[in-house]
Amino acid sequence: MQVLTVGEAALTIEDIVAVANNQCQVALPQNVVWNKKIQQGVDFLDDLLKKEGVIYGVTTGYGDSCLIEVPIHQVNELPLQLSRFHGCGLGENLDVVTARAVIITRLCSLARGFSGVSLSLLQRLVWMLNENVIPVIPSEGSVGASGDLTPLSYIAGALVGERDVYIHGDIQPIAKVYQSYQMAPVVLRPKEGLALMNGTAVMTAIACLNFKRAEQISLASTYITALNVLALDGNASHFDEVLFAQKPHVGQQHIAAQLRYFLAYQPDQTHQSPRLQDRYSLRCAPHVIGVFEDSKVWLRQFIENELNSSNDNPLIDPIEQRVLHGGHFYGGHIAQAMDSLKLMIANIADLMDRQIAQLVDQKMNHGLPRNLTGATAERLPLNHGFKAVQIAVSAWTAEALKQTLPASIFSRSTECHNQDKVSMGTIAARDATRTIVLTEQVIAALSCAATQAIYLKNVIVSPELQHFIDWTKKTFDYVIEDRPLQNELQQLVDSLENLELLTQWESHNAC
Repeated sequence: MQVLTVGEAALTIEDIVAVANNQCQVALPQNVVWNKKIQQGVDFLDDLLKKEGVIYGVTTGYGDSCLIEVPIHQVNELPLQLSRFHGCGLGENLDVVTARAVIITRLCSLARGFSGVSLSLLQRLVWMLNENVIPVIPSEGSVGASGDLTPLSYIAGALVGERDVYIHGDIQPIAKVYQSYQMAPVVLRPKEGLALMNGTAVMTAIACLNFKRAEQISLASTYITALNVLALDGNASHFDEVLFAQKPHVGQQHIAAQLRYFLAYQPDQTHQSPRLQDRYSLRCAPHVIGVFEDSKVWLRQFIENELNSSNDNPLIDPIEQRVLHGGHFYGGHIAQAMDSLKLMIANIADLMDRQIAQLVDQKMNHGLPRNLTGATAERLPLNHGFKAVQIAVSAWTAEALKQTLPASIFSRSTECHNQDKVSMGTIAARDATRTIVLTEQVIAALSCAATQAIYLKNVIVSPELQHFIDWTKKTFDYVIEDRPLQNELQQLVDSLENLELLTQWESHNAC
């Protein structure tokens, strides 16, 4: 298994996704400069405490309680208290993949060396990832400023031996796990509870996972559109290169180029389309999907900048020996990214919904059987094909569209008006996840419907489109006689992350 070193080079979204899926091990840098930097932050804090310096969250209470002095003999208890009183999370627990993403995201921030945490704490986080001992983290309870305090408290709580963890497909108390490994719980140093919890790791981790899932939705929806252009006798000239050169959105042009390639379109090809212009859900597909493709640049920048930041408070400057009080725990950029992403993805769901409406409707599907049934003439009165699937797609799309109200505009004043403007970034990220899940279900349904339509129309497709059909047919078989499709649809949802382009497209696109 490959090893990802955390603490030197900036991490990417792909790095987080790989660790989240347990596809690589994690390590800390093995060089003198980095180790010295980490130790300098620890030593500086120790010196300040010896001089009885005032440090927020170390010698004071938290938030609005910052005016309350904590006696020097109690500062070592304060991090434990912080992890305990924030243990009020509710809602569904984050799954193991997401929780792993949270840990690696937090480790990335702390390993930058501006949080004043010890090497031993970083090593314990690495141990958690490599041994796959992952804290159980409730998803609800963060307003996304002062960081993801409540959900991140479950990491701090597990480190000190007081919470539950996922291990070997089960949930167990971490105390029991430590005992089995003959390990002692972590004793948090004065700043370490705050450093673990006062950051944007939950929202940023979810954003990384959402970004990659959105990329797969964009790819699949482009494949599906190409199949539906063929199934509905559509006009491939709508994706003409000269046409798209006149509207220079690069992402939109990229989708049009993919569609041309999938359809093996040539400018002098004679088209037999019964309509001079196809309906918008075919003709304008690059304009809908292309919004996400063009936004990937700034979405990645927002997410990866947050990922590779020191985003707790206060920061400890190990070089200049300063305590820097600020607000880097604020998740505004992630909130904006996720509120925007869910709009783009919901629009793709809506595009797909309009396409399946054409496929099943005999009034507009250009000779396809009603509801895409494959039944024989004798069995036709009994069979309804994709009728219920189209209804389900409509329901999933409506719910996805309903999710798109921006979470970031619902800032609340909390914590005695100390946190009086908050980002709601974690709620925005969770909303985006829900929108993505619903859209993945739409994609699964359309993959089956488009594949069925091509079969019924007996259309010869390009190798690239055959690649997509083969991917779909790994879990889906043509509907000749009505049957429940739930399991096949769910298997397609689950395998969407494995959908890839054929290598020919990459070489074609490079030319």
